[in-house]
Amino acid sequence: MKLTSYFLLILILLLQLMSPRYAQCSLDSIMDTKIKEALTGLAKKISCTSIFNSGRLSSCPAGMVVTSCACGYGCGSWDIQGETTCQCQCSTIDWTTSRCCHLT
Repeated sequence: MKLTSYFLLILILLLQLMSPRYAQCSLDSIMDTKIKEALTGLAKKISCTSIFNSGRLSSCPAGMVVTSCACGYGCGSWDIQGETTCQCQCSTIDWTTSRCCHLT
């Protein structure tokens, strides 16, 4: 009887260790490690600057791309042309700013 009780106890413990919640935790740990390893190889520095121009267009310097735009007179309608130029689309615009970035 005593041997059977020990066997059942060990069997229950083994089944608990094999349950999905432990496997998921282990999988999460493995994925975190893999993501960190992948990002280590991609470690780069991002440099950004704002370019202010009067009118409806603002372009980034060579080697940089637009990441966002801002327009005067509270205009919230703009688009990015060719990855390097902001164009404000409202009828009255006094200034346009482009946020330009590049990876080093």
